[in-house]
Amino acid sequence: MPKLSTVPPVLTDMTFFAELMSSVENCKKCSLCNSRTNVVFGEGSSHAELMIIGEGPGRDEDEQARPFVGRSGQLLTQMLGAMGFKRDDVFIANIVKCRPPNNRVPTPEEAKTCLPFLLKQIDIIKPKVLLLLGATPLKYILDKVGITKLHGTWFEFHGIKTLPSFHPAYLLRDPNQKKYAWEDLQKIMLFLGKPIPQKTQNSAKNHEN
Repeated sequence: MPKLSTVPPVLTDMTFFAELMSSVENCKKCSLCNSRTNVVFGEGSSHAELMIIGEGPGRDEDEQARPFVGRSGQLLTQMLGAMGFKRDDVFIANIVKCRPPNNRVPTPEEAKTCLPFLLKQIDIIKPKVLLLLGATPLKYILDKVGITKLHGTWFEFHGIKTLPSFHPAYLLRDPNQKKYAWEDLQKIMLFLGKPIPQKTQNSAKNHEN
């Protein structure tokens, strides 16, 4: 499991966040910098209770320098709305901040090179919950494999409640899995004290771990 850096409290503010963003935007530590249009730093509240971590930017994200803005992003926005969140309420980031060519999965070298930036973001934001979308953040944050088996299972990452679930791109390919993703999200809602629809409340409680 990767270790979080320790950010002095006096620096845990927007000034430090801006400095980190500058470091990311000027990063040339791996070959992804050669093919990117933009760095996708992440966006949302620097004091978010919920931080969402995906795999990496796609074409739309690379063009707009924003995470989750394509079809997957539209679905994620709907998912957040169902949870009672706006995108500005949470923080959304990825394992890598530059688009891998042809939207391929990041290599271990690319992921491990970029991971320190993400860990600093986590340390600054100090969310109550991390939501890992898909196999890639499951692998590099929790050092685990098997999203199909482990989705909806609570873990801890340096004291932060962490829950893996399916990536929206997977849900678009297989809509039958949306009901299971919704059960996962309800666990987060219950933990954060968010109201959930009465008709699904009992189901969510029955699936808590």
